[in-house]
Amino acid sequence: MKIPLDESDIQLQRYTDIRELIGNLNNPTPMVRLNRVIMKSAGSVYLKLEWFNPFGSIKDRTAFYLLKGLAERGELAGKQLVEPTSGNTGIALAALAAIIGVHITITIPDGVPSETITLLRMLGAEVWPTPDDLCPINHPKDGAIALAYSFVDSEANKGRYVMPNQYENPDNVRAHYETTGPEIWRQTEGRVRYLFAGFGTCGTITGIGKYLKEQDPSIQVIAIEPDKGHHIPGLKNFVESKEPGILDRQVIDHVLRVDDTAAYTMTKRLFREEGLIVGPSTGAFVHAATQFLHDADGLAVVISPDGGFKYASFYADILGDEGLPQG
Repeated sequence: MKIPLDESDIQLQRYTDIRELIGNLNNPTPMVRLNRVIMKSAGSVYLKLEWFNPFGSIKDRTAFYLLKGLAERGELAGKQLVEPTSGNTGIALAALAAIIGVHITITIPDGVPSETITLLRMLGAEVWPTPDDLCPINHPKDGAIALAYSFVDSEANKGRYVMPNQYENPDNVRAHYETTGPEIWRQTEGRVRYLFAGFGTCGTITGIGKYLKEQDPSIQVIAIEPDKGHHIPGLKNFVESKEPGILDRQVIDHVLRVDDTAAYTMTKRLFREEGLIVGPSTGAFVHAATQFLHDADGLAVVISPDGGFKYASFYADILGDEGLPQG
């Protein structure tokens, strides 16, 4: 009688649960060197390919830790989930919620790619596309966040919903402090000198930055912020969005602004010169790295939060004939 293969074996890449594929020290997401889009004088620049996570983005780590924390504190039992997201965290949460049999409602901003909404619904999520004007005028892009809070705070829903709250929950930071940061340190053999990541929920840059600074305080952490009115999914401009409570600016050495045209031009170059099918935030980060590094020496790591497949319709809508944003 054949014995079923029901035990995980990382060396064989055999797992009993899809959650085991989420990046960790024993199973890190890969890094790949950029060879054409970066000036030779800039030293070695590597992309950390977070779209190799099983649900397609760096937010797989965040979602896993958010739900783990809720469960450990007894806050998840008997509750439904609700979360505001521009896409990636929602996809990961929806997949994880499906595994544990918990209903999830996602509030999502206007203008996200149609593929993202389709994926969320395929995973069983209830999706509420949300106009920006639901939020106070001083934070006009936070309508989805405001709507999610209304689910939790409503008297009619009292005790029904729990919100992981990626913008304020320290478990978001912990995910990257305990996994992504140590992976980068180990994969670069401690030689990383620069980290490039974006302003979004800020769990990634705060968690990785904190870990790397503890290993070597001279490592420079560079944050990328899009221009006001931008069209780069997953990123936040803090003039039009509230700054997340989990952001620790003490770990950030520089903040660089990137506009849509620069971000999408570099995204196109990454497709056509490096064969890397990335999301637009990666283009923004790599553009910032090219501007910042110049003749800088040393090894740089650029976070690549997600891949480009779910942005196909989005790219088609906003890219002109020459691959630049229209208008």
